[in-house]
Amino acid sequence: MFLKLTGRRCLVVGAGKIAEEKIEGLLSTGAEIRVVAPLATLRIAALAREKRISWQARKFKTGDLKNSFLAVAATSSPALHETIYREAQRRGVLCNVVDDPPHCDFYYGSVVRRGALQIAISTAGHSPSLAQRLRKILEEQFGSEYEDWIETLRQAREKLFAQKMNAEERKRLLHILASEEMFEEFMRGRK
Repeated sequence: MFLKLTGRRCLVVGAGKIAEEKIEGLLSTGAEIRVVAPLATLRIAALAREKRISWQARKFKTGDLKNSFLAVAATSSPALHETIYREAQRRGVLCNVVDDPPHCDFYYGSVVRRGALQIAISTAGHSPSLAQRLRKILEEQFGSEYEDWIETLRQAREKLFAQKMNAEERKRLLHILASEEMFEEFMRGRK
């Protein structure tokens, strides 16, 4: 599942290296990112100065979850993680407690991004290392050319939907456009 997070409030509790990775992942989504932690890495502090995130340099309070869509708990305190998870559940906030799959409503996948094309790999929290290894393989298989191709497909799809035609015919044409043969033709046109 890919969530649309643009404009949604996402809370990250913790501001160490692990939290930094989670924040970096959220930045590209357009989410409104709030971070609560007494101390932060230099990168997180810089993101706050640049106003790309909001950082509150203090300890977590349960009220911090108010109006949040999702929360990430990335501290070194299992007791705090338990508190965050229980309060998130009570408030209906999606929660991810880093490195604690039983306390996760969602997992961070390892993602290959090529423009609008995103390929996510998940091991349901069982082996992030395997997900990262598979991501590296897929990054080689799906190069930067896919970013341009997906844009070409978007434009073609837009044109097809602007025409009056039978839904089944449109679907058939969209599948032809996304075929391996069409990709090969696209690549020949780039040379």
